Amino acid sequence: MDTANIEKTHKSPPAEAAGKADVEALVRLCADDMAAVNAIITERMQSDVAVIPALAEHLISAGGKRLRPLLCVAAARLAGTTNIHHQKLSAAVEFIHTATLLHDDVVDSSQLRRGKVAAHLIWGAPSSVLVGDFLFARAFELMVETDSLQALGILSKASGVIAEGEVLQLMKAYDVNLTEETYIDIISAKTAALFAAASESGAVAAGASPARQQALRDYGLNLGLAFQIQDDALDYGGTAQSLGKNAGDDFAEGKATLPLILAVKATPQAADFWHRTVSMREQTEGDLAQAQALIVESGAMAQTMETARHYAQKAKDALKGFEASGWRTALESLADYSVERTK
Repeated sequence: MDTANIEKTHKSPPAEAAGKADVEALVRLCADDMAAVNAIITERMQSDVAVIPALAEHLISAGGKRLRPLLCVAAARLAGTTNIHHQKLSAAVEFIHTATLLHDDVVDSSQLRRGKVAAHLIWGAPSSVLVGDFLFARAFELMVETDSLQALGILSKASGVIAEGEVLQLMKAYDVNLTEETYIDIISAKTAALFAAASESGAVAAGASPARQQALRDYGLNLGLAFQIQDDALDYGGTAQSLGKNAGDDFAEGKATLPLILAVKATPQAADFWHRTVSMREQTEGDLAQAQALIVESGAMAQTMETARHYAQKAKDALKGFEASGWRTALESLADYSVERTK
């Protein structure tokens, strides 16, 4: 796909330009916008307190897919934006996401993040939490600068919902009998809420109609659900090298994600194993391998993947009201990618 000559006006490229179910297609379409977003991120994470930019750079420079700011950009372009407000909102979205990662790694005592040693293991938990707070503040500064109370409301509400989701997950840790409904509530809050807010705020920045704002919010919400469910599946089937974190972290931390929830339901004969390893967190060498085997052999992994594909399709369906274009095709392909990816 040749996207090297995308015009500065960001006119919609041909529909076939982003046909591959690959996040890189969307990255290329958003290249000019994301260069501006990255410049904003670099500028706004600076501080006279040296540990702040050093710690922020440690995580931000580690890469990651930058899906949330990409969603904000693509939603704005799909909705026909004629301004660049979405660039500041996209940077704000990335700061919110990065701040939550810093906080989460402290709460979960994570060892790796994006393939690097977790920041709290280098600078300590207090610094990680406080730099996360700094990034939240920078995010809100950027939102205010767009002069959009609606976008500010969307992203500030999402920030609160994310915190609620993380607390709910913490309260439900080690619950081997967690229901699928509660699991969906958790990931809707802690992951899908920011996907939805990123997409909706991009539409708001473009001055889209309320119906189109809602359609893009629905797209982001369902994409976020598909993405997180796939993430949870990969935790039982990936490697530290591919995931950027230690495989099996969810199991080790006693998190009841969809693969485990379905496996527990399907393997009553293994109730003692699940109680010991998840509820009691009394894990020994070989327990992760046994859990993986039970998840696969019970059909729980296949059912998890089917659920992820269901939400990916719902995301694609939300875009049906938009005219065919490269931006729409790229977002549809992103939904496919969310459940086809292996890392």
